[in-house]
Amino acid sequence: MPARNDMPSTIARSPKKAQDTYVETHDAAVAQYGEGERARRTAFAALKHSFEKVGDHWEPKDEKGPSDAKAAGDRDTDAETAGGVDANASKEHLLDLAKRLGISGRSRMSKAELVEALQKANAASSRKALNR
Repeated sequence: MPARNDMPSTIARSPKKAQDTYVETHDAAVAQYGEGERARRTAFAALKHSFEKVGDHWEPKDEKGPSDAKAAGDRDTDAETAGGVDANASKEHLLDLAKRLGISGRSRMSKAELVEALQKANAASSRKALNR
């Protein structure tokens, strides 16, 4: 299984179900499209339907479904991705995640600002985890 050996570190730090979702989808996409960017994107798209990025790992979402406008559209959409943040979650959920990640000023942020702040916090957590 090629994806199991070359799994992104954020997924390797995630629950087994997240790892299995990524690996199974990636390997099926490789069989259909060949190795490369398209297989990786397909695997991440499947992962983001059931999991959301929280800090340096992925956690199960409360409700399955697309996490952002990019995931809801087809592959040619010009919509932006939220980088693993469940932009379709409630503001209360996003506030809870922001609190867990120690994002200051979160209570005054709009939903879009929370998504952006969570993206930045997730990226910083992932960088920090790589340097451990």
